[in-house]
Amino acid sequence: MIDRDSAWCLLTEFTQSESLRKHALAVEACMRACAKKFGADETRVGRTPPSAAVDSDFDSDSDFAGPEEDLWGIVGLVHDFDYERWPSLEDHPYRGNEILKQRGWPEAIRRAVMSHAEYTGIPRDTPMEKALFACDELAGFITAVALIKPGKSLSEVDVKSVRKRMKDKAFARKVNRDDIVNGAAALGVDLDEHIAMCIAAMKAIAAELGLDGSAANPA
Repeated sequence: MIDRDSAWCLLTEFTQSESLRKHALAVEACMRACAKKFGADETRVGRTPPSAAVDSDFDSDSDFAGPEEDLWGIVGLVHDFDYERWPSLEDHPYRGNEILKQRGWPEAIRRAVMSHAEYTGIPRDTPMEKALFACDELAGFITAVALIKPGKSLSEVDVKSVRKRMKDKAFARKVNRDDIVNGAAALGVDLDEHIAMCIAAMKAIAAELGLDGSAANPA
């Protein structure tokens, strides 16, 4: 049974870093918001017909037994679950895909996880796959913006502040700005609108992310 609880158990089994777990939660929140906005036109499992050679590994008949929003959220939660143990380009997300396949995880989830890394050669064909790419780097960037605010709170973050920091190449330099811009474009959404949606999604779980202001005002 693949559900949110099993996804969280998988993440925590392989990921001990608090910051990486919080990143997973942030991407999950953004993906759930995307599911509500873009998921109506996608098939229930988000599956792409295996028409290309790169799809040959994704031949599972497994289905996902939950609501579509849960499917998208789970993809966001587990997309980097193998990264802490195997961070190299040669291993991530390939090791993760192997583990998911061995444990019987659905094709839609495995394919989306693989497609979020440009270098795997797995194209992003479904809205869910495009959303994961559009949310991944952006969620990390929004977190970085929140952490430099006086209150270390998402309540202090808005579209304007995110866009301003995107222009500062010295800030969060590991975050690929092109991925943020291109991800929104591929999803077919205005960049400012996408940023606003992700900020709102993350604000809803600010306490879980440690971005509710409590970090700046410890008891």
